[in-house]
Amino acid sequence: MAHPLLTFPNPVNEVAARVVAGFVALLGLLAVVFQLPWLAPIMAVGFALRVACGPKLSPLGLLATRVIVPRLPFEAKMVSGPPKRFAQTVGLVFTATATVLFFGVGATTAGYVLMGGLVAAATLESAFGFCLGCKAFALLMRVGVIPEEVCEACSDIWAGRTPPTAQAQTQS
Repeated sequence: MAHPLLTFPNPVNEVAARVVAGFVALLGLLAVVFQLPWLAPIMAVGFALRVACGPKLSPLGLLATRVIVPRLPFEAKMVSGPPKRFAQTVGLVFTATATVLFFGVGATTAGYVLMGGLVAAATLESAFGFCLGCKAFALLMRVGVIPEEVCEACSDIWAGRTPPTAQAQTQS
């Protein structure tokens, strides 16, 4: 059994995920526009922390879940965690690869292309709620790469849980 710190939340508040994606898009855009390759490894560490344990240790995750989202006028929209974790893993691969391209082989143009792709994906998630990583996860489930039991878990995020709205009603 994994240490509780090293668990990814399921379900995930999509509002918080979209706020984090907005910060990722902004940081990636700054990296590309102002040619700041040093932002890639910092972003990679953030992705690694979110892949390992969700927002618990991630500065962007904590800022989104503890400071920004509670002050927004939106209700939580709970979505399945595994696709969001997969999307964070894709972000980790992009930023880690960009880091290697920038600092390992000096292929700065390729690094900035990867960062630009990350900006595009994060912007889609943040602005429109369209998660490319989640769509890829669904496709991988459909073709059998991701096991069926994960698919079953994703189809009913409330299995064995009480939805937040029901919890609030029972507590009042």
